[in-house]
Amino acid sequence: MSNRWDVVNCKARGGVASLKMDPTSSMKSLLLAITQYKNAKTENNVLQLQRQLDVICGTKAVMIFATNQSLPSECLNSLVELVGDPNVKVTLTLKIIGLLTQLASDSESREVLHAYNLISALAAVVQHYSTTPNEQVVLQSLQLLQKMTYNTRVFHCSANIDILIAFLMKQIQAPEDQLTMPCLGLMANLCRHNRSVQAHVKSLNHLKGFYRSLIKFLAHSSLTVVVFALSILASLTLNEEVGEKLFHAKNIHQTFQLIFNILVNGDGTLTRKYTVDLLMDLLKNPKIADFLQRYEHFKSCLCQVLGLLRGKDSDSAAKILELLLAFCSVSSLKQILCHAMFETSSEQRITVASLTSHVKPSEPIVTLIQWSSQPLENTERCSSLALVLLKELFEEMMDCTLWTTVAPFMELLLPVIMEQLQTPNHAPEDALTKKYYDRIAKILDILLVLCGDDTVTLQVAKVLTARNCVSILEYQFTYNRMEIGYRSNIADVELCKIGADVVLKTLSLMNRLKQLVSNMEASFYKILQDQRLASFLSFALTSENREQVQFALKILFEAAPLPDFPALMLGESIAANNAYKQQSTDHVMKKVPVHQHSASIVKSKCLSTTNVARSNIHELIDKLQLGVEVKEQVKDVRLSDVMDVYEQKLSSLASKENRLQDLLEAKALALAQADRLIAQYRCQRAHAEAEARQLASLLMDAERKNEELDGVLKTQLLESDRAKADIQELYQHNCKLQAISEEHESLKVTSKSLAQNLETVERQLEELQTEHNSLSKQSELLKRQIDTLKQQNDRCLAHLAELEAQKNDLCIQLKEKDTKLLGLEQKLQAQQEKTKLSEKEKQNLEEAIDVLQKELSKTEIARKELSIKVNDVFRIVIQSAFQKIRELHVMIMITSLELYRDIALLWRVQSYYNDV
Repeated sequence: MSNRWDVVNCKARGGVASLKMDPTSSMKSLLLAITQYKNAKTENNVLQLQRQLDVICGTKAVMIFATNQSLPSECLNSLVELVGDPNVKVTLTLKIIGLLTQLASDSESREVLHAYNLISALAAVVQHYSTTPNEQVVLQSLQLLQKMTYNTRVFHCSANIDILIAFLMKQIQAPEDQLTMPCLGLMANLCRHNRSVQAHVKSLNHLKGFYRSLIKFLAHSSLTVVVFALSILASLTLNEEVGEKLFHAKNIHQTFQLIFNILVNGDGTLTRKYTVDLLMDLLKNPKIADFLQRYEHFKSCLCQVLGLLRGKDSDSAAKILELLLAFCSVSSLKQILCHAMFETSSEQRITVASLTSHVKPSEPIVTLIQWSSQPLENTERCSSLALVLLKELFEEMMDCTLWTTVAPFMELLLPVIMEQLQTPNHAPEDALTKKYYDRIAKILDILLVLCGDDTVTLQVAKVLTARNCVSILEYQFTYNRMEIGYRSNIADVELCKIGADVVLKTLSLMNRLKQLVSNMEASFYKILQDQRLASFLSFALTSENREQVQFALKILFEAAPLPDFPALMLGESIAANNAYKQQSTDHVMKKVPVHQHSASIVKSKCLSTTNVARSNIHELIDKLQLGVEVKEQVKDVRLSDVMDVYEQKLSSLASKENRLQDLLEAKALALAQADRLIAQYRCQRAHAEAEARQLASLLMDAERKNEELDGVLKTQLLESDRAKADIQELYQHNCKLQAISEEHESLKVTSKSLAQNLETVERQLEELQTEHNSLSKQSELLKRQIDTLKQQNDRCLAHLAELEAQKNDLCIQLKEKDTKLLGLEQKLQAQQEKTKLSEKEKQNLEEAIDVLQKELSKTEIARKELSIKVNDVFRIVIQSAFQKIRELHVMIMITSLELYRDIALLWRVQSYYNDV
C-alpha cells in the first residue's frame, strides 16, 4: 500500500505527469484515496484526497463520470457520502463540491448525479452550517443545489428537504447578503411544478411575512432577483386570492412590461432562462393568456424578443424558441406571432426576383432558418425547436392573408432543407442517431405542410427529386432495423418510432408529389412493393400514436391493390408485434426473474418498468397531495406520516432500480462496444485486402512495363551492333581507297605525256566548275537565311519597344498609387485625431452619468424614508384595529375588511413609489 501511495504522490505532485494519466487510472487513484481517508481520517490522507480531486478537476477525466461504468459510479457514491458527512473538513467538502459543480454543468452528468441522492446530502451540508451561513461552503452548496434542482421535481418528504425549505425562507426574509440570490433561485426551482412543496410552504408559519419579503424584492436593482421573486410568487399564489390581487387586470400590464424588460435586458443566460419559464407558466392560466393578447405593447415586445434570436448564445436561443412555441400553444398569440414574423417582409413587398436584395440576415424568419440548420453535434436543441416553430408558423399561415408573403422565402428555406435531407454515406454515431432521425422527421413535417398550397408545392417539386426520397427510405431500411429481436437488443423503441415516422412521412410526401416530379410515381409504387416496408407498416399500425396509425392506413390503402405488395409478410409482422407487446405486458405484470431472458431484453423491460414505477409514484403523490389540499382543514397527521413512509420506500425502490438499470446498461454498452470492435476489425481487414489487391495489380502493371522496356532495350542494342559493323566496313574501304590513290599518284609522276597532262587539266576544270555551282547554291541558301534572321531581329526589337512602353506605364501607375497612399495616411491621422476628441467627449459624458447616479441614490434614500413612514402608519393602523377588536368582538368582520382595504391602499402606494 505504501508503494502505491508513493506512485500516487509522484503523479499528484508532478503536475505534467498528472495530466498524462488516463481517466481509468485517475478514477482508481481517487477511489483508493477515498477508501484510505474513510479508514483513517488523518491529515496526510486529507491532503492525498485533495490532490486526487485536483487531478480529476484539472484533466478531462470529469467526462467519464457521465458513463454507466462501475468505477465512476463507486467514486460518485463515495463522494456524495463524504459531502453528507458532517465530520469531514470544510476544505475537503469545498473541493468535492467544486468537482460536483463542474459535473453539474453538463446535462448528461447532471442526470447521472440525480441517482446518488446528492440533493439530500447538500441539504445536510446547509443544515450543518446554517448557524454560520457566511461560510463559503454554504454558498457553493446552494449554487450547486440550484443547478441540480432546475427543471427537476424534488420530494418534500426526502431527507433534510423540510429543513432546507425552512432555511431558505428564513434567509430570504433576513437582511440581504451574498446568499439571498442563490436562496431565491433554489426556492423558485423547488416551488415550480411541485404541489407537495407548495403545500408545505403554505402550511408554514409567517407566510405573510414571506410574501411581503418577496414583494419587496420586486423593486430590487438586480433583474435576476426580481425574476426569482416573481417566479416564487407565481408558483405559490397564482390560483389563490393573493395571486388574483397580484396578477389582477390593473397590475398585469405592469407585470408584463417588467417580464419583457427582464427578458430583453436581462443580466445573462440564467436570468433569461427563469424569465422564459415564468412567462410560460403564466401562459398556462387562460386569464393571463387573454390579458397578454390584449396587452397593447405585446407586438413591440414580441419584436424585441425575436431580435434576441440573432445572438450567438445557443442556450439563450433555445429558451427563446421554447417561449415562441409556448405562444403558439395559444391560438390568438400564434396569429400575432405570425404577423410579427412576416409583416416586415409584406411591407417591403418582397418579390421572387428581388429576393436576394431584400432579404436581410437580421429578419426573424432568416434567423430562424439559420438556427434550423445548426449541426447535430450542438448540445442544445435549437435546430429541433426551430424546425417545430417553422412548422407551427406555416400551419397558421396556410389560412392567413400573409401566406403570399411566405412564398418568396421558399427560395431561401428549400435549399437549406434539401441540404439537411441529404443522407450520409455511413451511419451516424449512436449519440447522434436519434437527433438525425428526429431532424429528418421534422423537415418532412414542414414539407408536408408546405404542400398544402399549390404554388409552394410547385416550388417544392422543383428542388425535390425522387432520388432524395428513395435515399432516405433506403437509409432507414439499411440502418434502422425494425425486427423484434433487434429492437429488444438496443432497448430504444423511440428510435424505431422516429424511423417509422420518417418512412411514412416520406411516402406521404412522395404520394403528394408523384404527378409533379419526374420518376417519383415509379419510385413510389416500387417502394410500396418492397418487402422491407412491411416491418415499418406493422410497427405503425400497432402503435399507440393516432397520427402514425392514420399515416400507415393511408399508405396501406395505396399499396394494397398492387400485385407484389407483401400482404402476407405484413400480417405476420403485425401478429409478431402484437405477441411481443402481450408478452412484454405479461412479463411486467408477473415480474419474471431477470435470468430467464437475455441481457438486452432485460434492459428494455427494466426501462419500461422504471418509467411505469416513476409515473405511478408521481400520480400517487399528486392524488394524495390533491386530497390533502381538499381536506386542508382536517390535517390528518397519521395520513401524512403514512405518505412520508410510502414515498421514502418508493424512492428507495426507484434508486435500486436505477442502480440495476445502470449495471444492465453498462453490460449492454460493453456488448455493443465489442460488436463495434468486431465490425471495425472486419472493415479494416476488408480494407487491407482491397489495398493488397490494388498493390498486386500495380505490381503486375510494373512487371509488364518492365518487360516492354526490356524488349525495346534489346532492339536498340542490336541496332547499335549493326551500326558498329557498318562503321568498320567503311573504315576498311577507306584504307583501300587510300592505297589506290597512292598508286595513282606514282603513275601520274611517272607519266610525262602531254596528252595525259591535258586530260588531267580538263578533268580538274570540270571538277572546279561543279564545285563552283555547288558553292553558288550554298551562297543563295545563306542569303535566304540571313533575310529571315533580319526579319526575326526586327520583330524582337519591336517587341522590346512595346515592353519598354508597358514598363513606363507601370512606373507611372505606381507613382500615382504612392501619392494616393500618402493621402490615405494623412486621412488616417486626421481620423485618429477625431477619435481622440470623441474619447474625451465620452469621458465627459461618463462624469455626467456619475453625477446623475449620485442624484439617483439620493432619491432612493428618500424613497426608503418614505417607505419607513408608511410602515409606521401601517403599524399604528394595526394597533388601533386590535384595540377595536378587544372592545367590540362583534365588529371583527368589518375590521378585517378595513384592514384589507388599507393593505390594498398601501400596495398601490408602494407600487407608485416603485414606479417613481
